Amino acid sequence: MPAVSLFYVLFMNQLLNKVLPGKHGKPILADVYYRTTHTAKPMVVFSHGFKGFKDWGAWHVIAQKFADAGFVFVLFNFSYNGTTPEKPDEFADPDAFGNNNYSIELDDLGVVIDWLCSPHCAVPAKERNLHQIFLTGHSRGGGLTILKAHEDPRIKAIATWAGVCSYHRHISQGNAIEQWREKGVIHIKNTRTGQQLPLYYQLYEDTVANYERLNIEKAARNLTCPLFIVHGTTDPVVLFEEAQLLNQWQPNSLLFPIPDANHVFGMRHPWTEEELPPHAQDLTNATIRFFCGQAGMV
Repeated sequence: MPAVSLFYVLFMNQLLNKVLPGKHGKPILADVYYRTTHTAKPMVVFSHGFKGFKDWGAWHVIAQKFADAGFVFVLFNFSYNGTTPEKPDEFADPDAFGNNNYSIELDDLGVVIDWLCSPHCAVPAKERNLHQIFLTGHSRGGGLTILKAHEDPRIKAIATWAGVCSYHRHISQGNAIEQWREKGVIHIKNTRTGQQLPLYYQLYEDTVANYERLNIEKAARNLTCPLFIVHGTTDPVVLFEEAQLLNQWQPNSLLFPIPDANHVFGMRHPWTEEELPPHAQDLTNATIRFFCGQAGMV
């Protein structure tokens, strides 16, 4: 892993809340972290999970550590995740949350990648290596990284953090599908705020209608880029067995278990400390090592 000199520390760039036009009528908000080195750097795009957002917990600390290690690191809010440009860390638009689906999120991820590769990107061209684009994602965002890497040859390596192995399995768990169809909506509780958030039946319809595009198992089996799977062994939300399935489906993948880690690797929201909890630090260090190896960085 490359050392970071004091000179580079003085030139940390944090491009926050950049507004990108989404394909589905709502904007995508993105943060970019990198250090000015006047050399092209590998780029990593992070996808948050369900009821997540780019400003949740310690994602910004992780982004800074990737920037320290010589990467351009991008955090972004999915256009329909329920936040707004004015309130990027609150579910101020619950109707958007209810109308979100995996197809929209996959399109959003494509928009961010396209922006990074375009002349309109806020990161100077000399700081971007367009031939080394990596993806990582947490929970359901981990599934997106696999799907996007399968359909986009620009992606050269991916890492999942507590990633799901199926959207079709998860969408049916605990839901009475027929009742959902009849009512048109179910509600889930945001345990942090107590807010009741809607999930409209369109989520189920879109997942079924786009089965092939959203088939994580098929995508994993047919990946042509390296896959790094990081998962806590005691994750109560996305069980460790899902990581084992991903590893089984893609024999060339690397599985990195973190003993006793939970779904968020010891993080919480808000995160006010400068350093990461131990499990999140393990996650970060391991993924940086993996991407450094893929980029040929010593």
